[in-house]
Amino acid sequence: MAIQRTFVGLPSPALGRAGAGGHPCQGVYYEPTGKKPKVAVIATHYNIDFSEHYIATYLVERGIAFLGWNTRFRGDEAHFLLDHALVDIGVGVRWLKEEAGVDTVILLGNSGGGSLMSAYQSQALEPNVTPLEGMRPAKGLEDLLPGDGYISTAAHLGRPDVLTAWSDGAVLDEADPFDTDPTLDLFNPDNGPSYGAEFLVRYRQAQVDRNHRITRWVKAELVRAREAGHYDRFFAFNRAWADPRMVDPTIEPTRREPNLCYAGVPERANKSIFSIAGSCTLRTWLGLWSLEDSQTRALPHLARITQPALVINGDADTGVFPSDAQGFYDGLASTDKELHEVHADHYFLLPGARDLQADMITEWIDKRFG
Repeated sequence: MAIQRTFVGLPSPALGRAGAGGHPCQGVYYEPTGKKPKVAVIATHYNIDFSEHYIATYLVERGIAFLGWNTRFRGDEAHFLLDHALVDIGVGVRWLKEEAGVDTVILLGNSGGGSLMSAYQSQALEPNVTPLEGMRPAKGLEDLLPGDGYISTAAHLGRPDVLTAWSDGAVLDEADPFDTDPTLDLFNPDNGPSYGAEFLVRYRQAQVDRNHRITRWVKAELVRAREAGHYDRFFAFNRAWADPRMVDPTIEPTRREPNLCYAGVPERANKSIFSIAGSCTLRTWLGLWSLEDSQTRALPHLARITQPALVINGDADTGVFPSDAQGFYDGLASTDKELHEVHADHYFLLPGARDLQADMITEWIDKRFG
């Protein structure tokens, strides 16, 4: 099948075209050449460029259009603002309805996008998202068109949730990434693997405590910044590849490869400079990564979604686990929802996995919207 790709660049109600010419909202629209599909899927992420998302051509080959959509924060998660991102997503949804001639829009939340798209649908149905303290709501925040259905695939339950689950609980001092509590060191052979129940309880609590500790520091630092006449500041987050499940396959057993994470071997990755939340501002921490303050946690938003919903998870994923998928399924308010587990890694690169995922999505859409 011939596939037509159209670049779409649009202004946002909250931000116009940049001086150099770029639009804040950009993406690629995929459709069969010579045909106008009535159903389209839109996918967006907090940070990753989804304009060339792998599932696009698979869905178009099955008669479903696809918009790989980016907000102004693509590649710039360090400055992320949820209310502005939701407005930018709304530009894509509205374009599909009003310009592309699509009758049905399905929101696809992949990986980190699972919680982001749940927040969009939640806000469109029942406005609840508030701006960061001291900021005005993004223009257009209460004028979002809801999607007609919601899909979660290989998705985390939120930026604070995934960061906390992956963070190194043995860190003692955020200003010193080498300072470690050996009794909580995941990579200390005296502790495991395999890890005992007592160690895991202490470790998980230490991860939560670390998140809260940073939040307390951030709030105090914001006060200090204001007193010094500043608005914000950057800081670094280190050691974010230390989820015990990455190392010990007996915790939430699946068909995943042991001692592996998205950045390679966890112990080595944990000491590298490549990680989520590596560069933050104080305000971005509160808006994106804080367990206490962030509105990017999926569960409160899922509780407002009553549209048909589909949850797909891969049993060889080294960063998303069965409890994540079950959390999405249980959290959805929809009475028409399905949960499927397939043999796939995070990017569905295993042989046949992408075709299987596309078939499941297509069958689910045809049954409800065909």
